[in-house]
Amino acid sequence: MHPTHTLNIGILAHVDAGKTSLTERLLFDHGAIDRLGSVDAGDTRTDDGGIERRRGITIRSAVAAFTVGDTQVNLIDTPGHSDFVAEVERALEVLDGAVLLLSAVEGVQARTRVLLRTLRRLRLPTLVFVNKVDRAGARPGALLDDVRRLLTPHVAPMTAVTDAGTGGARVVPRPPDGRTAEALAEVDPDVLAALVDGPEPTACDLAAALAARTADGTFHPVYHGSALSGQGVAELVRGLLALLPPATAATGAEAPRGTVFAVRPEPGGGRTAYLRLYDGEVRPRQRLAFLRREADGRTTEVSGRVTRLDVVGGGATLTAGNIAALTVPGGLRVGDRLGGLTDRAPQFAPPTLETLVRARRPDQAAPLRSALLALADQDPLLHVRPEASGATALLLYGEVQMEVLAATLAEDFGVEAEFAPGRVRYLERPAGTGEAAEEMPWLDHTRYWATVGLRVEPGPRGSGVVFAHETELGALPRAFHQAVEESVHATLRTGPAGAAVTDCRVTLVRSGFCSPVSTAADFRGLTPVVLRRALDRAGTVLHEPYHAFEAEIPPDTLAAVTARLAALGADFTGTTGGDPAWLVTGELPARRVREAELRLPGLTRGEAVWSSRPCADRPLKRR
Repeated sequence: MHPTHTLNIGILAHVDAGKTSLTERLLFDHGAIDRLGSVDAGDTRTDDGGIERRRGITIRSAVAAFTVGDTQVNLIDTPGHSDFVAEVERALEVLDGAVLLLSAVEGVQARTRVLLRTLRRLRLPTLVFVNKVDRAGARPGALLDDVRRLLTPHVAPMTAVTDAGTGGARVVPRPPDGRTAEALAEVDPDVLAALVDGPEPTACDLAAALAARTADGTFHPVYHGSALSGQGVAELVRGLLALLPPATAATGAEAPRGTVFAVRPEPGGGRTAYLRLYDGEVRPRQRLAFLRREADGRTTEVSGRVTRLDVVGGGATLTAGNIAALTVPGGLRVGDRLGGLTDRAPQFAPPTLETLVRARRPDQAAPLRSALLALADQDPLLHVRPEASGATALLLYGEVQMEVLAATLAEDFGVEAEFAPGRVRYLERPAGTGEAAEEMPWLDHTRYWATVGLRVEPGPRGSGVVFAHETELGALPRAFHQAVEESVHATLRTGPAGAAVTDCRVTLVRSGFCSPVSTAADFRGLTPVVLRRALDRAGTVLHEPYHAFEAEIPPDTLAAVTARLAALGADFTGTTGGDPAWLVTGELPARRVREAELRLPGLTRGEAVWSSRPCADRPLKRR
């Protein structure tokens, strides 16, 4: 029977909680693979990169599928390490629901708290799966109390465990009871009214409320089991099908709309893109047009015919709600939007760590640059820029990402690379409007047979660099006009203060040439001179990146922690809680985040839970 429903599920967890093992178990139990892989042995289905197999962590999102009855479940296995937060959030964008994995031994961990906060903020339907109940030290009962105390009170167990912590651990279904009703009453007014005024909610009432509140992301059913033995996995699957809403398409939509959320390199040098389709259909050889937001804020179009279409789960046509691996000439990048899809697109703050990369061997400089450009296609937040020194500048999220990148270059491309210590990346924005112009040589004795006049003015936040013209279109030959535009973008990579200039509008207000003497090289040479002069007249403001942070700390350490964070330049946005912990939130300069992470354990007896992520930037405070 061909599936009539599709469910796209993400498995998220703290590192080593067992999400890759759970993926293997789900695929094996439902006939998608004929043997179980092992993370320790490095032969799992979804961790197919060499660095992933060796380190035992999932780095890039991978897709696999299995079928239960009339539903095809697509599993999107996501990274657990915080340095790959962009991968996680890009995967969340295409999900219908999630499974948050906890270890019954290690319990609620720092990353787990961050993940559930993100899932609740997005109101993404989420089931909780307590893994490793058969491991020594497993404590499912106490862990459920920790979940209510540290994660969210809006949970209820759907299964029970006997002989926990032993090889004979068994999982059995647990029907909704009075405690389930009380927990649901906190988020469902109908259940609350039934408990207060009567009659008592029936089992059917509780089941309907459980499905509704799970679907809107306000309640989280808890399941138990072991990915290695398979205990409890069948109950989890029944919960997935019963409680999570399947993918749906917009009624009457004809044009295909979707998003590219992952890109994988092929052995022959090509790239395969993973497309989640929201509306319409995609067929082989169909011509598609994708919109791409460039690093400098420009929007460009990538179009071409589908030369390869592999629908996850099989089939010749990609239908709404499903995922396919496809190839389009010219190559797609993560974040490319089919059909102008913008409302579903998350806004990611750019990475704030910048480093320089050089090839250890001079003859590998060109292969290194090619390899980095190929990897940047897989991750649009990995910005690659050549430096005058011959090195390549990269933007990253953290040190682990740098380690993984170095290993990927060595294993996948055969290039040994050296990374300079990371430094915080600053940006410049115009403070006002400035204009400058240069005429051809018979007027001002310049070396360039060109006339260029440019105006620089501030643009909206997030707009990047926008190039426009007030001169008559066609006044310059196309090659000359293109030379001016390309030179504007290249020049603004380094502003007066040494940082990249962004969020500005550059307008060509004057132009001229002398045929047949003028060449594109004249315009490439003169444009930077004029633009720098206009930028000097406009003035620029240097901005530094900030991180939004959350710190859970013991109550008796509140004064010491807030005093230290304030001394590091933090601006606080909230302080809530009290028992068992205070939650302190705010924003901190990125250059001070590492110091905060190092100081916090000593101030809190090692009990603090800290998380931060890039959020925005602000004018640099001169001290």
